[in-house]
Amino acid sequence: MIRIGANPICWSNDDMVEIGGDISLEQCLSEARDIGLEGMEKGNKFPNTAPELKAKLAAYGLVFISGWYSTFLLERDADAEFAAAQADLKLRKDAGAEVLVTCECTRTVHGTKSAPLSSRPVLTDAEWAVFLPRMTRFAELVRDFGLQVVYHHHMGTVIQTSDEVDRFMAGTGPAVKLLLDTGHITWAGGDAVGMAKTYAGRIGHVHAKDVRKDVAAKAKAENWSFLDSVLEGVYTVPGDGCIDFAGVFKALPDYSGWVVIEAEQDPKKANPKRYVTMGYNNLKRFLAEAGLR
Repeated sequence: MIRIGANPICWSNDDMVEIGGDISLEQCLSEARDIGLEGMEKGNKFPNTAPELKAKLAAYGLVFISGWYSTFLLERDADAEFAAAQADLKLRKDAGAEVLVTCECTRTVHGTKSAPLSSRPVLTDAEWAVFLPRMTRFAELVRDFGLQVVYHHHMGTVIQTSDEVDRFMAGTGPAVKLLLDTGHITWAGGDAVGMAKTYAGRIGHVHAKDVRKDVAAKAKAENWSFLDSVLEGVYTVPGDGCIDFAGVFKALPDYSGWVVIEAEQDPKKANPKRYVTMGYNNLKRFLAEAGLR
């Protein structure tokens, strides 16, 4: 079964809290409900205890999907990471999540507005040799805890390009699933449809956002940061950019899980309710074209 949810970053940014900072959690959740969404990922305005989080979402007919967790496995081993993650793991599990959205954030630049994407960290062979077994071990520990690690390849981090995703997937064990983010892989120069085909059996979560090719090209040519690119509109909702979403879903005939609209934009330029409604309606159409709804 496929369920459609959203990330509150469509309303309020987590890396730059002033972007959408005036939009209340209640506005976000009521609009999500009215659009027809079934669940929400976590944002900075959400309650931080499982009972409060579940109750807040339930008041709007929504359920908790999951939330981002930053690993630092290049700096500490898997057992130390698992120990550091206990509060995050417990919150997610107790609030009803089934997956842990995970991204390695050692030396990342995606949250630094002044840092161009060209300055992102690139792993050495020695670092790959440390990172991959640690991620596998961490995912195994998380699995035994009761959650599934879904790894989020992301602009400005150590796993950004298709080649890096390929090396990551080849070097990690079956406890590690992939979070397919259509927008990040497309902006990184990859092919979202091809990635869906290649890793269909290991994709455990989907973030659905589209890319405005002209903005992405300008961001690269002028060496922009991730956040400056977002503010200029590099991302938009499914169906409003260049990605073949019907093709992505046709490549995932057996997928069961969440498809999450996660199209961070400046809400002053892109009204969240209007854009998320557009993305939701487009996703339903794309899923129907693929025979998944």
